[in-house]
Amino acid sequence: MALLPFKPSRSKRFEKLVQPHLGAMYRFAFRLAGQQQDAEDLVQDVVVKLYPRLEELEAIEQLRPWLNRVLYRQFIDEVRRRGRRADRPVSDVAEPERQATFLDSYAADMPELAEQLSSERLKPIMDSVIQELSPDMRTLMLLHDVDGWSQEDIARMLEIPVGTVKSRVHRCRASLREKLLERPELFPQAGRVEQ
Repeated sequence: MALLPFKPSRSKRFEKLVQPHLGAMYRFAFRLAGQQQDAEDLVQDVVVKLYPRLEELEAIEQLRPWLNRVLYRQFIDEVRRRGRRADRPVSDVAEPERQATFLDSYAADMPELAEQLSSERLKPIMDSVIQELSPDMRTLMLLHDVDGWSQEDIARMLEIPVGTVKSRVHRCRASLREKLLERPELFPQAGRVEQ
């Protein structure tokens, strides 16, 4: 009775397939969830969910974008199920140089805002305003404007056309600007500045 050729056990095949992507999955989950424990739970939930689908995973050519898509959808499902906002402000999750670029881009788009506040004073206000966005919009802002994902990468992850990503980014930025302009701590004399 010959043992060869043999097929590695299911768990070994799954581990070999998913293990190289766990670090990237965790980093992406941390960007989404904002806390170590939530990110670990999110990755664990996805891995447990995918284990029975080993044959499907083996047939996927580009596994990393596919895993990111599954992770993102799991995150959005969790946020909707719990009906909660992000637990940590964006400024705590984003790297300092990305934060500065993000804040500077909004200050440049809104000169009246740049005159009112330094980026240090703008940070907590921006965090508060971003918390008011829907989970989908907040995630899009984090991926595109803070982490610097290209619209093409986001489109691939979400399996939507690039044009849809562009319009969502535009709507998200417009919503953010509107919310900023309505903040009395920024514009106390006017209540709202007309654009």
